[in-house]
Amino acid sequence: MKREEMKVDEAGFIELDRVEKVFAVRRRAGLLRRERREVRAVDGISFRVPRGEMVGYIGPNGAGKSTTIKMLTGILVPSGGRLRVAGVDPARDRARLAHRIGVVFGQRTTLWWDLPLRDSYALVRRMYRVPEARFRENLDRCVELLDLGELLPVPVRQLSLGQRMRGDIAAALLHDPEVLYLDEPTIGLDVVSKARVRAFLREVNAELGTTVLLTTHDLTDIEQLCRRVMVIDHGRLVYDGGLDGLHAVGGSERTLVVDLERELAPIEVPGARTVRVEGPRQWLAFPATASAAPVVAAVADGYPLVDLSLREPDIEDVIARMYAEAR
Repeated sequence: MKREEMKVDEAGFIELDRVEKVFAVRRRAGLLRRERREVRAVDGISFRVPRGEMVGYIGPNGAGKSTTIKMLTGILVPSGGRLRVAGVDPARDRARLAHRIGVVFGQRTTLWWDLPLRDSYALVRRMYRVPEARFRENLDRCVELLDLGELLPVPVRQLSLGQRMRGDIAAALLHDPEVLYLDEPTIGLDVVSKARVRAFLREVNAELGTTVLLTTHDLTDIEQLCRRVMVIDHGRLVYDGGLDGLHAVGGSERTLVVDLERELAPIEVPGARTVRVEGPRQWLAFPATASAAPVVAAVADGYPLVDLSLREPDIEDVIARMYAEAR
């Protein structure tokens, strides 16, 4: 038995085998009649995540990402297939699994709205029965790395979205979870706060071996945190591999926005093409798998540059290109 559990923990710590989730939706079909329709939010998904891996789980809105996470936590029961987290069926043993997982939903807080942040953390400690010494050690670490010191006496309802997100991430880690599910963890954060959260998550994953499943619309989160990315669309897994491979399959492009001193003809530099010109501002596109450095250097060397910025491809654009290539 122990040998089988170790195998599950290491090779398939999170395991889905042809998992489905179907919702019944009723809609008006006439003055007095309603018709019943089935919606497949998740349609036969299979994948395995080893212990300690940090994986990006991405896709457009309505693709089935949040539904998958809710099944992994036991909030929703699958309509079909087999699902295990650390060898446990989340739907059948949700209470037991709750002590082994942490969850952050970007649009919903797990904190108590009218209580100061520190009181929310005290309640989390009691809920999970975390020993006082361990709780204090974990809290001190989160407060330092997420810059929460000045926020501890502030009621949650008075926190900005970005501050609350940092508070929620800390709350999800106070009981030493083995698995951390993050749904849009950097939403509402400024550039500095995003960098702080990413550094914190890297440390948690590297030092504690926490398994992380991350959903986000910010490709920079994926690039800086995950070696593996899975793409879900219309409830189906359409890609599972490295980020470079995703860009290659989808033929996605990054965009360099260039502001010149004056209006000029379209910029011509190796490795990029001008896709839009508005007065002194021009947009240059180049493959997402290529480095921006040569393009930036060529523009700066050959044109009167005032400013520039780099835009990463949208998840929706990547997926759209994937389907376009397939067709």
